[in-house]
Amino acid sequence: MPIIEVKNLTKKYEYYKKAPGLLASMKSLFHREKLYTEAVKNISFTVEEGELVGFLGPNGAGKTTTLKMLSGILYPTSGEAKVLGHVPWKREKKYQKQFAIVMGQKNQLWWDLPAMDSFILNKEIYEVPDAQFKKTVDGLAELLEIKDILDVQVRKLSLGQRMKCELIAALLHQPKVLFLDEPTIGLDVVSQQKMREFIKTYNEQKKTTILLTSHYMEDVKALCKRVIIIDHGEIRYDGALSALIDKYVDHKVITVTFTKPVERVDLEKFCPVMECTPLRAVLNVPNEEVKKVAAKILTTYPVDDILIDEVPVEDVIRRIFTTGKS
Repeated sequence: MPIIEVKNLTKKYEYYKKAPGLLASMKSLFHREKLYTEAVKNISFTVEEGELVGFLGPNGAGKTTTLKMLSGILYPTSGEAKVLGHVPWKREKKYQKQFAIVMGQKNQLWWDLPAMDSFILNKEIYEVPDAQFKKTVDGLAELLEIKDILDVQVRKLSLGQRMKCELIAALLHQPKVLFLDEPTIGLDVVSQQKMREFIKTYNEQKKTTILLTSHYMEDVKALCKRVIIIDHGEIRYDGALSALIDKYVDHKVITVTFTKPVERVDLEKFCPVMECTPLRAVLNVPNEEVKKVAAKILTTYPVDDILIDEVPVEDVIRRIFTTGKS
């Protein structure tokens, strides 16, 4: 039985249009043009227990709106959703004790207090037993390597340290479902990598169902076997990340370095040239032509080095956003 069930979920916002200027402001006191925008349009999907699913889309696609509806923060305009058998926007206490949401651009920790004080507050809110609280905090702090900063004021911590503390605060009650909204946003490369390792390990150990939004394709490649792509409030793709790449990638990228200058016009006889300098070229080669083109280049030109790469995942995702097709 799916842990998350979404059926024809829609969220529509109303807003008012007003022309600039004092006269328009006066007119708007008596008459305003009402407009509507659909942040989420009739989406449906399910997530099984223990799955870690990437929920991807450009800014304004409807990702955060969907997570807010699934966590009960927002009421939908229409449609249905169940998480752990509960309707999120009914805000039942039993449901609220079984999920957590971490938003990379929102803080739940008290800024002027040590993180441990916020943990203790959450412990009381979620009615976590003392023994479980200590075991959970000690285990997560050790896993995240932040045991020495739990008594430091939150405002004195780095962004990476704060995000780790945010995760601990969200996981104190051991939720069965975790919504992660941009958990690595703004972090440096090292902190991003450690955050990914933690999320992956936690998912494997606890079998927690995780719905992850991120603009960093490294997050997606490292953590998610399945992705749901949403754009303009509509789901464009729902399936395996590997299948998405197979479907959209019909070519490979060959990067060649030469010992002597080579003309671009000569290379274009073989395939499209993406970049070219006298001593380096990047070629866009159809999958079925890769071996033949590589062999021809090696025998024809003074090659110093040749590298054959897959198309980056971010380029695949960008193509879907650009074409609007799946």
